[in-house]
Amino acid sequence: MNQNVVVLSGGTSEEREVSLVSSREIASGLNAKGYQAVLLDPAEYTHYSDMVTFIRSQDPYIVFNGLHGGSGEDGRIQALLELENIPFTGSGFRSCAIAMDKLSSKLLAREVGVAVPDYRLLISNDVSQVLELAENIGFPMVVKPNNSGSSCGVSIIDEVDQLQTAIDAAFEYSQSVLVEKYIDGRELTVTVLEDNPLPVVEITPINGWYDYHHKYKKGNSIYEVPAKLNREEIEQVQRKALAIHRILGCHAYSRVDFRFDGKDFYYLESNTLPGMTPLSLTPMAAKAAGIEFGELLERIIQASIKR
Repeated sequence: MNQNVVVLSGGTSEEREVSLVSSREIASGLNAKGYQAVLLDPAEYTHYSDMVTFIRSQDPYIVFNGLHGGSGEDGRIQALLELENIPFTGSGFRSCAIAMDKLSSKLLAREVGVAVPDYRLLISNDVSQVLELAENIGFPMVVKPNNSGSSCGVSIIDEVDQLQTAIDAAFEYSQSVLVEKYIDGRELTVTVLEDNPLPVVEITPINGWYDYHHKYKKGNSIYEVPAKLNREEIEQVQRKALAIHRILGCHAYSRVDFRFDGKDFYYLESNTLPGMTPLSLTPMAAKAAGIEFGELLERIIQASIKR
């Protein structure tokens, strides 16, 4: 079997630094399994045609997508690779585009009976909206870019004087902004691998909330895997994650994030390219299921090849 793998790394999104770490971990894990992994940073190419030429020169068995956010996760890279008939890991361009758009994925989650926080979508930064949001959503609330990741541009606020600043910050990352009711409860995530939910991970930030700093700086969050839920709760949240994975049309793997208020699981968002850093949640869940990192990568590759 051809053992060459091109690992996409870095890119141009606000999540570039995270991708650089993820992709190095992926390349190292693949090399340890006998693959010949080479890193490729799309940011180094002015034209996609030159990037495709390099990929073809490597005669890869598959392209392992280690990008996060931006064109790496919103379907554009996936569409290019599909058009070029180059196999790649993860979901296709339609699923990635839908999952990246938080509003679209929430609408589909509701179609399969999963609760979502009350929300409003802003398509313009109009100050007249502030009082309406305060009245109809209420505090505390979450203000986030509609199509960004790694908590970039996200604010959790508890008074009206903070709202406009939070909206301004979110619009720096997206042309539309989602304002949601904050769900007081537990932060949970479920990875779906090959159509099977892995153990539930619970994240407890030591201070504040699970923002960029807590996600990628060691020692700032406590992780419980498997999460301390009863059997019925575990089955329920895993079932919801799988239903969302399927209705979004995700392939090979995805990670689905929830808030649990003790009564219901509220869908937050889906990740079609979960992080693969040493602090990332998908490798953590896989390890709890007895799947070491190299095996996880191989299973993602084999599931993706069967697209």
